[in-house]
Amino acid sequence: MTLTTVMDEDFRSLADRARDESGGSAAYIRLIGTGDREELARTLVAPEQPLWAREIAAFRLGCAGDARAFEALVLLLNHRDPERGVSASYALARLGDPRTPRAAAALATNKLRTAYAVHAVRLLTRLRAAESVPALIATLERLLAPGEEHWRVALACVEGLGELADARACPVLRAALGHPRLSVRASAALARMS
Repeated sequence: MTLTTVMDEDFRSLADRARDESGGSAAYIRLIGTGDREELARTLVAPEQPLWAREIAAFRLGCAGDARAFEALVLLLNHRDPERGVSASYALARLGDPRTPRAAAALATNKLRTAYAVHAVRLLTRLRAAESVPALIATLERLLAPGEEHWRVALACVEGLGELADARACPVLRAALGHPRLSVRASAALARMS
């Protein structure tokens, strides 16, 4: 797949959002249309670039397997804007960089960034890396504490553990059965372990 053929739903969503953020500027049109990876890479490091421009460049380079996008994509993965996390997760999954699982695990388990961890959790599930199950278990264990408000992240952990179907997750999934927002998915995840 070339840079010019990366036109699926995730890219269209990013392109529409960036067009709105940029006002459809000439810089936006150039970044969306260019096939020049060097131009995209320069955009990542050039001073005073708007976030939408860096996001387009990182996404396109990541989807093309260019490791220069890695750091920018990891920062976007844990961005407070969930749409940026979605596009970063998509590109990181295609990048194939061996550092990705460790970075996603660090973001998913970071107590200070829990509110933004759902995309890191979903990426870990998609990657099926050695780090995936331990990170999802650790994150879910923490999120089962009384009064914990990040149930969407906990639900993503439950769903991911069910998809990964690793028996190490059985104890934490059984504990999740007692949480009303998680119980149905936890039960389904446990059924996949049999």
